[in-house]
Amino acid sequence: MSVFQIHVEVREGARLLSIQVFDAHRPVAIGRAEDADIRLLYREVSRRHAVLTAREDGFLLKVLSDNGVTAPEGDILPYGSRFKVGPCTLIVQRRDDGDERDGTDDIRRRALAALVAQLDINPSCGSGDGLGPRVEGALDRILFSLGVKEAAARAALCGELRDEALGLGPLERLLADDGITEIMVVGPDAIYVEEKGRLKKTGLSFSCEDSVRTVIDRIVAPLGRRIDESSPMVDARLPDGSRVNAIIPPLALRGSAITIRRFSKTPLTLDNLVDLRSLNEDMARLLCSAVAQRQNIVISGGTGSGKTTLLNVLSARIGNDERIVTIEDAAELQLRQPHVVSLESRPANAEGRGAVTIRDLVKNALRMRPDRIIVGECRGAEALDMLQAMNTGHDGSLTTTHANSPTEAVARLETLCLMAGLNLPSRAIREQIAGAVDLIVQQSRCGDGTRRITAIAEVTGIDDDGRVRLTDIFTWQRRQAEGGGPDFCASGWMPRFLATGEAVS
Repeated sequence: MSVFQIHVEVREGARLLSIQVFDAHRPVAIGRAEDADIRLLYREVSRRHAVLTAREDGFLLKVLSDNGVTAPEGDILPYGSRFKVGPCTLIVQRRDDGDERDGTDDIRRRALAALVAQLDINPSCGSGDGLGPRVEGALDRILFSLGVKEAAARAALCGELRDEALGLGPLERLLADDGITEIMVVGPDAIYVEEKGRLKKTGLSFSCEDSVRTVIDRIVAPLGRRIDESSPMVDARLPDGSRVNAIIPPLALRGSAITIRRFSKTPLTLDNLVDLRSLNEDMARLLCSAVAQRQNIVISGGTGSGKTTLLNVLSARIGNDERIVTIEDAAELQLRQPHVVSLESRPANAEGRGAVTIRDLVKNALRMRPDRIIVGECRGAEALDMLQAMNTGHDGSLTTTHANSPTEAVARLETLCLMAGLNLPSRAIREQIAGAVDLIVQQSRCGDGTRRITAIAEVTGIDDDGRVRLTDIFTWQRRQAEGGGPDFCASGWMPRFLATGEAVS
């Protein structure tokens, strides 16, 4: 007989009582006796009720009690068969030793199921630290009964399963690593991270798809948001400010997907970005002066290019004596000024009512006497309201948008304004853009994973063809292999807000 193990799952109705693991080389005694391998304390169960013996092709069941056993007919029962002893149903499964990974995952799934049954934990809610000692003690006993005899192995699994039962599962240890900037769950068996601009797959996994869904529920529930088949996408945030996006089946075909964008606990400064070669000192002084002189700035860039990080850095240069209103889908800006009002949009409830959009918040912000309005991202009709705010006395406002160049950023803003549905002519929208936006800062993510500012352009009006005119102030050019010119190149153009004689601070 080859070496393998059997798992015996014991249920009473729908309730899971225990899962036990036995080596296949010895018989398994079932009954009420204290020395029974599977002890069932029920009146209908005899002290020595039955004996289970594993074989290669199935298992034998020898009944020792007059109370009998309800089982399928046959001398040898195939693995996966179930039989009844008194009020309990027993299910016998085989696991080969060579299938170590599947065996570990199976133990994790069974241990979690047994834990929920024993402690009556609500998986979707988790719990605070009060349940921690009880959970750890119960897990230790459950894992021992499942055949994990080594104390070190049990301790390691206990830590993982405690996180899964009460926290965010394998994501907990990734969130504790400050070097990780992005966490991506592709499915229960695949978790990737971005570290130093590079993607890599971790060796971590969830026990099952239900565990991924449970983690998503724990993230969104405190924020009053929901995710289900009727609303299978959600944006949220973690308590540390990390931005979360989740999408579940039927839209996610390989299983629920989670993307967590993390931000440094200590916000970056312009000096940090200069040290990281995201820009040079001249560009930093220019941007400082632009913020101080209340220039309206649009930061454009692709997904993951660092737009929000740069927005946070520039926002930090706003004076402490100004009233700032921030508007975001998921609050992630980390402003340290004393007078900041942070607003966050809200999706519709289960009845399809109660949604508050970014556009609603921009309109409301105009009634709040802001000195500056900062919109996390313009991605819809709110772009028109933002431009109107910039044009009507709210100078020094900042926002971001998705675009690959300053020219494309202007086209993007024009398209977003058309989404407002007011049937404005293109010429009128372009004049709004030319009158409202002062600078466009292009943020890019390069092939080596680094993020840098690749262009700073000033909006200088409308040309003869009715298009918004842009003039480059700085551009970035890839350094040549042999002693080429500088990465960041100044065009020589003097921005209008500096041409008045104001010094760059």
